[in-house]
Amino acid sequence: MPRLFLLQRGPRAPDEAVRLPRERPASAHALGALLFAALVFAAGLVVGRHTAPRPQPAVAAPAGAAPGSAVAGKSVFASAGCAACHALAAAGAKGNVGPNLDDAKPDAERVSDVVTNGKGAMPPYRDRLTDTQIRDVAAYVAQAARA
Repeated sequence: MPRLFLLQRGPRAPDEAVRLPRERPASAHALGALLFAALVFAAGLVVGRHTAPRPQPAVAAPAGAAPGSAVAGKSVFASAGCAACHALAAAGAKGNVGPNLDDAKPDAERVSDVVTNGKGAMPPYRDRLTDTQIRDVAAYVAQAARA
């Protein structure tokens, strides 16, 4: 049975007692804090998924462009969002997250490998672009970086 505590505040009948709330154990406070944190985290995930930019599918090469050509790769470079991360003067790209392709001057084989498999913060694009699109963008970057 819980204990009753007497608290005197001014005149009161001698047989009148005041009940004080029992203290909650520290584990109840911790559990409440964890529940609140979990709810805030879940809300953050929901908001983040609905507000995050969605990748746009890369467009096909322009009509008449040969596979593995720089002409076809320019449209893939733009549509795949490469300009958001990389600087490449020929594409008018001023991204500053990834390497500056004008300074790095990668060859087509190196670009193809990095685009296919990813590197560092860059995700792999093997499931987002076709092999032809990867060859096209590699040819474009290699040619544009050397110009």
